[in-house]
Amino acid sequence: MEYLFSYGTLQDPQVQEYIFGRLLQGKTDTVLGFKKQDKAVYGRYPLVVHTGNPEDKVLGMAYKVDLNDLKKADIYKTKAYKRELFTLESGDKAWIYVENSN
Repeated sequence: MEYLFSYGTLQDPQVQEYIFGRLLQGKTDTVLGFKKQDKAVYGRYPLVVHTGNPEDKVLGMAYKVDLNDLKKADIYKTKAYKRELFTLESGDKAWIYVENSN
């Protein structure tokens, strides 16, 4: 079991039903060292930027997912994002979508 941290559209129940075919189980958590930018991708979707400053933090949801779920989320997120593993404030490791600068 993996965690996927969402700070935007993946928290929407309709989006979850569309992508995963079910509602995800999760918990509120925070990622430290990040700032959230609204409407940063395609002028519409949020993005988190890694600042490295532990005082910067983004509140979101850590959802329990499996590898198949992560593949589905990768397709939904497009190549505008890349998925990286970070440690949340709770101590859990979670996949987070960040800017794909490639």
